[in-house]
Order: sequence, then structure tokens, then C-alpha cells
Amino acid sequence: MEEKYLTVTALTRYLKYKFDSDSNLRKVYLRGEISNFKSHTTGHFYFSLKDETSKINAIMFKTNTSKLNFTPTEGMKVLVTGSISVYEATGNYQIYVEDMLEDGVGNLYIAFEQLKKKLEQEGLFDLKHKKPIPKIPEKVGIVTASTGAAIRDILSTIHRRFPLCKTYLFPCLVQGENAAKDIVKKIKQANEYPLDVLIVGRGGGSFEDLNCFNDEEVARTIFASTIPVISAVGHEVDYTIADFVADLRAPTPTGAAELAVPNLVDLKHQLTQYHIRLNESIIKKVKIQKLYLESFKSSFAIKNPMLLFENKRQKLDVLYEQLIRSIQSYVERKKNALYQLQTHYILSNPKQLYEPSKQMLKNIIEKLELLNPLSVLKRGYSLTYHNDTLLHHIASLKKGDQIMVKLYDGDIYANIERIEKQNGKNKKI
Repeated sequence: MEEKYLTVTALTRYLKYKFDSDSNLRKVYLRGEISNFKSHTTGHFYFSLKDETSKINAIMFKTNTSKLNFTPTEGMKVLVTGSISVYEATGNYQIYVEDMLEDGVGNLYIAFEQLKKKLEQEGLFDLKHKKPIPKIPEKVGIVTASTGAAIRDILSTIHRRFPLCKTYLFPCLVQGENAAKDIVKKIKQANEYPLDVLIVGRGGGSFEDLNCFNDEEVARTIFASTIPVISAVGHEVDYTIADFVADLRAPTPTGAAELAVPNLVDLKHQLTQYHIRLNESIIKKVKIQKLYLESFKSSFAIKNPMLLFENKRQKLDVLYEQLIRSIQSYVERKKNALYQLQTHYILSNPKQLYEPSKQMLKNIIEKLELLNPLSVLKRGYSLTYHNDTLLHHIASLKKGDQIMVKLYDGDIYANIERIEKQNGKNKKI
């Protein structure tokens, strides 16, 4: 009977398994109000999410809280995304929050992501389009509200760091329905001035407050600016479309001023170091040249220039003598060759070469005479042709055939009357 009873742990684990295996609970979107909010020292957020009639416990771990661009507070209405599971220690089910938006900002955030993706695909965020920020600008333009902490921080930072730089303010709206159009107008106006760099931004605020810097026209105007643009919108955790399309993003307005101008103290220190290094380099160069001059002054060529000349003249004499001997040797070799040619037995007795050749020629002529068919005919032989073909035997002849007999001194044409073989009787045809 006792086997039917489960432990609390077993039941809790079973319920947790059912929650974790339900695909509908792996991705849940909830709208509610934050209550009992607690930010733990570990960076995790613990709170409840409630509406008019129900409540659910929630936890958001540090890996996800660090991505938020706002700080949740008690009573704030939010949109959360997460998964539902059971916490075994208490047996309570709760939502593990992965993302959180302020309620009412959800549609703005979706539009932000869509525009960001669109402009990124068009290449407006590519590094190849980023213009370099001048290292020592003379004129800095500022597009922001004429009042507030942002303009004060920017101006005070620039004047403190680099008072030689001139600043030009193009005041505009940085929040509200008409802010985006005003920002576009002032950026275009700034581009009509010979500025070295342009700061565009405002101080911190909610995602909704900063939304005018997520406007498509603002983004395209910044991209089209001929002046390098530094964006300075909100705090370090805030990112807007203007940040992605600008030539350089600053985490804060103060940071933008620091990126826009150098520190005069650092420049002076750098110039001092350059001055020291230049002097050291010049002194070192002079010392090296002095050593080189002293070495040159004590060289053999300077102390004994005539001796150097005598050495060269002596060497020239040696080379001259070598040349004369070489020419004489060459002439002598050629004279010997000519003498050998003149005393050759062929030139002294050319008949020795001629007589053997004459006898050889005679022998060849005699052989040709022996082989000459006319010589054979001259001794009484003849050649017999039938139809222009030399006859070798009588088998191809018959009575009445015409033949041609070639003798030494002429040709005889005759007709066959009789054919007689050597080893047979006379045969009449």
C-alpha cells in the first residue's frame, strides 16, 4: 500500500518535467506589472509579474539583465519573453525572463530592429564608408539641444581639453514628434559650414525619449554628411540607429567631446618628447659625422696623396707592360702559324698532291668507259626493243611483231618472220 505514495521531491520533479517538455511553455510572451522587485548583488533580478487578478514569480539572470537599456522599477509595466518551469526547492512555477521591454515601447523596438536590419543590408553601417576623424580639428559643430547637461558637458570638455578649437552650436529638438525633422535640418545646415567634425546627440533618457535618433531620415542624413559625424546619444548602454550609421560612436556626450578634440596637455607633452628626440637624433648624427670626418682626415689617402698617385702610376706601368707582352705574344703566335703554312709540303711541292689525284681520276674514267653501254655496242653487241621495252627473252614475241635493234652507230627496224629457240628446233609461225 505504501508504494502508492510519492515523495514531494518526486512529484515536484514530475511536474517540472511536464513543464519543461511542453513546447508551449518554452517561449512565452507576457505583459504585466513589476512588483516585489529586487536587484541582487550578483546582477540577477528577482520580481513578480502581476495583472488585475493573477501573479507569477520571475527571475532574470545577469547574462540577460546586462542587455537592458533601462532599469526596471516597482510598478513598471513591461513586456517579457521567457520560459516557464518549476523551481524544485519551493515547488512554485515561475518564468525565466530572457528579454524585457517597457510596455508601450514594444512597437518602437520592433520598428527599430526592422530599420536596423534594412540599413545594414544596404551597407550604411559598413566600415568602408566611415570617414576618419581629424586628429587636430580647428572647428567643431554640435547638433543638440541648446539647454541641458549634454551641451554643457560637450562645451566644457572641448574648452578644457583644446581651447584653440572653435565650436559652432546648431540647436535642435532632441525629443518629441518634430525632433527627427529638426535634427535632419540642423545636420544639413551644419554641412554648409567648413567644419572639421560634427557631434550629433543628446543626454540620457528612455528608449522612447531617444527614438528620434532611430529615424530613417536622420540616419540617411548622417550617412550623407560630408563632415565626419560622431554620435553621442544617451548613456553607454544606449544604442540608436544614429550610432550605427555615424563615422564614430561615443558612449556619452562628454565622450564625444573627448573623441573630437585632442588634449592640449597631451599635445604639449608629445611635442616636448618630439623636441627631445629630435635634439638627441641631431646630436647623435653630428657625433657620427665627426667620427667619420676624423677617420677621413687620418686616412692614408689624405695624409699621403702623392704616394697614392705613385701607386696608381706604378700599377698603370705594370698593366702597360702586360699589354705590350700580350700583343707581342699574339703577333709571334700568328707569325709562327704563317711560317708553318708557308713551309707546308703542299705549297712547296704541289705535284705531290696533284699526281695521285690525276691517276685516281684516270682510273675512274676507265671504269666509266667500261660501264658505258655505247662501248659495249661498239664491240658488236646490240639492244632489241619491242614497243619501247627492252627485250630479255623471246617468249613475248610473235610473228609480225615490229622490233627495233639498237647498234653502236644507229637503229634498225624489222618485222619478225621466224622465231627459233636455242635449245629447240626451228619453229615456223
